[in-house]
Amino acid sequence: MLDHRLTVLRTFAARETISATAEALGYSPSAVSAQLREYQRALGVRLIVRDGRGLRLTAAGAALVERTDDLVTLWEETHAAVRDADQHLTPALVRLGGFSTATSSLLSPVAAHLKAVHPGLDVHIVEADPARCVDLLTADRLDIAVIVAMQMTQELNERRVEQIPLLDDPLDVLVPADHPLASRSSVGLEELGGDPWITDRPGTPYRALFVTAFAAAGVTPRVAHQVSDWGSQESLVGDGLGVAFIPRLMRLSGNTRAVRIPLHGPSAPSRRVLAVLRRGASTHSVFSEALEALRTTAEATRTPS
Repeated sequence: MLDHRLTVLRTFAARETISATAEALGYSPSAVSAQLREYQRALGVRLIVRDGRGLRLTAAGAALVERTDDLVTLWEETHAAVRDADQHLTPALVRLGGFSTATSSLLSPVAAHLKAVHPGLDVHIVEADPARCVDLLTADRLDIAVIVAMQMTQELNERRVEQIPLLDDPLDVLVPADHPLASRSSVGLEELGGDPWITDRPGTPYRALFVTAFAAAGVTPRVAHQVSDWGSQESLVGDGLGVAFIPRLMRLSGNTRAVRIPLHGPSAPSRRVLAVLRRGASTHSVFSEALEALRTTAEATRTPS
């Protein structure tokens, strides 16, 4: 097993503060500080040093962290090979994480599939935003994370994680059931420029996607309501207060007062959905099976429901 103190050090290097490291690992700040001090004593070299009111890696600490990426990858591959060599050994736990719409549309059916195929397997699901999922993954608190690429505030570290494209999730338009276009099989954004729109607040990834899509269509939309939650947007549309984008992955509540219509044309927006694992972990047979189930489930979402 890898020394858990190495994971603490690597997490500190990524998160940069004791409190953020503790939050990612699920430890107390005092426990994180103690483990870093113990690791320094065990190695006989200073890994962290005080910097103002905080701490930072020393040159030795930074060199150690940089050289552990390949070590962790090798450990993941070795761990997978050892477990897979024993055909009677099934991992006790698989930890899946993802954003809200992925939880119901992708992670839930995949978890059910894994438990049906491996009755002794325990599957845990954690719902969190993409950046949080990646933090949990690199802190070894998740095994597979499903994320939206556009919601990442920083680029993924390709030496630490492996990215597997799952699908480009198109955004459909949700309109009231009595809308003049409600019976159409598809619409263009230019046909909806005069409608009152319901969208996320300025400064968010989805508001940026909204603005970019309409700019490409050459239309200036009229934003009437700023709402972040997809379910709340569906309620407002159903009450006739406007129209909204809705991801294809998002399952509607069954409210017949709102109708989903696919968008056509080059300006139709979409979001890229990825599966992310620690580099080397995809060689594990159960994780590989979970990835294949995610691909199959994602493929089934391409047709609007």
